[in-house]
Amino acid sequence: MNIRQQNELQEQQTLSPYAALSIDSQGRDRQEEQSDMRTVYQRDRDRIIHCKAFRRLKHKTQVFLAPMGDHYRTRLTHTLEVSQVARTIAKSLRLNEDLTEAIALGHDLGHTPFGHAGERALNSVCEYGFQHYKESIRVVEILENDGRGLNLTKEVRDGILNHCTSGKPSTLEGKIVRLSDKIAYINHDIDDAIRGKIISEADIPKKYTDILGTSTKSRLDFLIHDIVNNSYEKNDIVMSPEGEQAMMGLRAYMFEHVYKNPIAKSEEGKAEAMLVSLYEYYLKHIEQLPDEFRYLIDECGEKEAQVVADYIAGMSDQYSVAVFQKIFVPKFWRI
Repeated sequence: MNIRQQNELQEQQTLSPYAALSIDSQGRDRQEEQSDMRTVYQRDRDRIIHCKAFRRLKHKTQVFLAPMGDHYRTRLTHTLEVSQVARTIAKSLRLNEDLTEAIALGHDLGHTPFGHAGERALNSVCEYGFQHYKESIRVVEILENDGRGLNLTKEVRDGILNHCTSGKPSTLEGKIVRLSDKIAYINHDIDDAIRGKIISEADIPKKYTDILGTSTKSRLDFLIHDIVNNSYEKNDIVMSPEGEQAMMGLRAYMFEHVYKNPIAKSEEGKAEAMLVSLYEYYLKHIEQLPDEFRYLIDECGEKEAQVVADYIAGMSDQYSVAVFQKIFVPKFWRI
């Protein structure tokens, strides 16, 4: 018996009867020889961490565009915080921590530069529409490895695709990530908004702080305990009515006072206009796309409009600005 088989046996002996066992995975679209050390979900986690799209998240906006300061969240640090919250819950419920971590680390791989402003921009011009959770699936199924994707298991892809509010993951591990995403972004966005002097802790309505507490630590502690206590030994991931109402109420407060705040979002219109201009430019100049994207069109049969959206979505904030300047900003003539 090799190390992987020992790990699979340990899962069977120690995990909850409701956990997604590695040995029971529905597998990959392309059959592969099993690792002698890692389970299928451990391999998926590692593939995500080592892919190019994951590394680019460090230069993509979470909420504040190009913030001046080292301590504001990026899309990468958001992803890591989601992973940590989700792993804590999965471990406490004796669910599959490796599957949970893989879903969490991959859930935002398809996010655009400039956060949801970029997503809105591409959705407004791409004839196929654009949603970041669907783009994350394109990243892992097609865009990485020159059209071959990462060949992840079906359970990981299902969790990535269904991590948004409207999603319905097929595993409890996916349901954990769906809730952990909200828990993480609500709390770290409050922290960033306070750091940016958009709101103060005292501004948060008392009807929420009376339940959740008055610090990031207390809110995380309450919400994680609420999920664990209400989901223990159940074939579902649920919150108490009180906890869910407080969390969603706080989320609504953040939309009103931070996510739509005219000061915090003053530059988003410029970012959207820039990405729309880049999209329209490359749609007219397909020959200027990098080789790997032209390959997707010429050899893999992907639609031009979709591949242009893929290219723009994959850009970091800084790279998209640099490309825009190269294309649209005139250079001064010199002898």
